Amino acid sequence: MQRVCFLLKVKPDRLEEYRRRHAEVWPEMRAALSDAGWRNYSIFCREDGLLVGYLETEDFAAAQAAMAATDVNARWQAEMAPFFEGLDGRPDEGMVPLTEVFHLD
Repeated sequence: MQRVCFLLKVKPDRLEEYRRRHAEVWPEMRAALSDAGWRNYSIFCREDGLLVGYLETEDFAAAQAAMAATDVNARWQAEMAPFFEGLDGRPDEGMVPLTEVFHLD
């Protein structure tokens, strides 16, 4: 199982709306993530908008590709894109995994 952690930056003036949207993630988006192999997926956000995402998956590249092939993901990414700073494309394409340097099992 791969553990994946990534950072993104939510615009501070959009943070409350971002939180509201994630309190009500579409059921079909939740199902697509599960079907694509995203497990134990969490998003954390600091008050300045720094976002930390964490997930576990068998194959991150395959999980990303499976999501990219869904219509629901295209719609979700289009709606979420305006919330982020420093992205030239879709938020899911801006997720660059951090290098794991320690793990306690």
